[in-house]
Amino acid sequence: MEGGALHSGGADTSAFRDCFTLASSNPFVLRLAFSAGIGGLLFGYDTGVISGALLYIRDDFSSVDTKTVLQESIVSMAVAGAIIGAAHRRLAKRQIRAAERSPRCRLPLLHRSHSDGCSPKSCHPDKASPAKIRGALVSTNGFLITGGQLLSYLINLAFTKAPGTWRWMLGVAGLPALLQFILMLLLPESPRWLYRKGREAEAEAILKRIYSPEQVCVEMQNLKESIEKEAVENSSSEKISMVKLLRTTTVRRGLVAGVGLQVFQQFVGINTVMDERVWLHHQRIYFIDRTGRKKLIIISLCGVVVSLGLLSAVFHETASHSPAVSAAETSSFAPYTCPDYRSAGAAPLWNCMKCLKADSPSCGFCGSSKDKMLPGACLLSNNTVRDNVCNGEGKAWYTRGCPSSFGWLALVGLSLYILFFSPGMGTVPWIVNSEIYPLRFRGICGGIAATANWISNLIVAQFFLSLTEAISTSWTFLLFGIVSVVALLFVLVCVPETKGLPIEEVEKMLEGRAIQLKFWERRSDLPKQNLQI
Repeated sequence: MEGGALHSGGADTSAFRDCFTLASSNPFVLRLAFSAGIGGLLFGYDTGVISGALLYIRDDFSSVDTKTVLQESIVSMAVAGAIIGAAHRRLAKRQIRAAERSPRCRLPLLHRSHSDGCSPKSCHPDKASPAKIRGALVSTNGFLITGGQLLSYLINLAFTKAPGTWRWMLGVAGLPALLQFILMLLLPESPRWLYRKGREAEAEAILKRIYSPEQVCVEMQNLKESIEKEAVENSSSEKISMVKLLRTTTVRRGLVAGVGLQVFQQFVGINTVMDERVWLHHQRIYFIDRTGRKKLIIISLCGVVVSLGLLSAVFHETASHSPAVSAAETSSFAPYTCPDYRSAGAAPLWNCMKCLKADSPSCGFCGSSKDKMLPGACLLSNNTVRDNVCNGEGKAWYTRGCPSSFGWLALVGLSLYILFFSPGMGTVPWIVNSEIYPLRFRGICGGIAATANWISNLIVAQFFLSLTEAISTSWTFLLFGIVSVVALLFVLVCVPETKGLPIEEVEKMLEGRAIQLKFWERRSDLPKQNLQI
């Protein structure tokens, strides 16, 4: 049954562990899981590698280095592709068909929308309830994505000194993509698709390679009941449209909560601060399944607000205490003096930050060789000045940021941000979207929410650098902090707690009330019966 029983103690973690035990002990299952999971790894790599590659792209192409819009466009291309993939119905259908080939321990994209239960008592299935392991399922894909991000950082580091730098960084992703392409060609058809086409024997043969004989009985019964129900719904219901979605109370309120969470996940600024790290995912799985979705996301947002406030203060202090530009130091490099500085007068009140903002042409700051916080020179920004003039005298060259004494505090702020964001806002929006919609609307509503997430991601990636140039980095992080406060209020009012609830319970909750303020008390009304077969 969708939802099933709730168990206390270590049931959640044991179900998660059993899922991977099955994959590791069955070569066929391992191949299925690897074929699907490599997609998450690739996506993590593609989204993480650009942060390092862009530095070398800027060095190779002066137009990219001087035009913020080009840098933003390069970063945004992968996100734009994800929007197309999330919104395209045909691609989604193909992805679902490939995903259906995997066993019960599916990743979030592979999580079935039909019933996972079985009525014949003679089948004796295992006790794994989808409602109990949904958090682990969704978090597994997140684990693979951030594993790909970690891999991208290591690959970036490995090719920093290699000829071609960014070309190798981006090109390496082609190898696992080719491997996945080959593996996908070798995968069998989905048992669900085969059963739908009347090829029950072939469907059963594939399931026998995954499950024990008793479990095969259960899965075949699941397929029969699910496809029969699907046929009835398709024959008796009209075409789903946006108007119908918005007129259906439970769906409309679910979309408000689900889409809102996806939008706020990006607008609180995660992709502009730092990508999540792999080591947090084991703790994340535990917190999601034990703490509850809404509680965890409220704690997460409170921490994000504090962290962004700290980062805003740090960058404000960094800009305010930027090293001064010394007229004497600058005059010693007279042929290379920044034109804007020269035209400003004999003794302009300039500092490093003002020097870096000069753009006609762009200028750089040559720091003191004695102390990075001492006054330095404001010079033209080009390779000759950097390598032969500034670095040639043993001085540090700055073009993308100024020296600061607050670096350690910025690291604290970044660490706190990731620590709070990762287990809550990093994963809960995806889990809530897998739990909050009625079964019949889950596919289209999930697609709408995912598309909203990527559009929001694109907006942030495309305009972040322009925003920092227009209002400064400090004010940009403060703006993200204000958005986080709005997100916190949104969660308190509009997002229900879905932990461990069957979809029917979630529907009743959304139908009964629009404002979801209750979230902290222990839920004594949750079903406590054992799973009956």
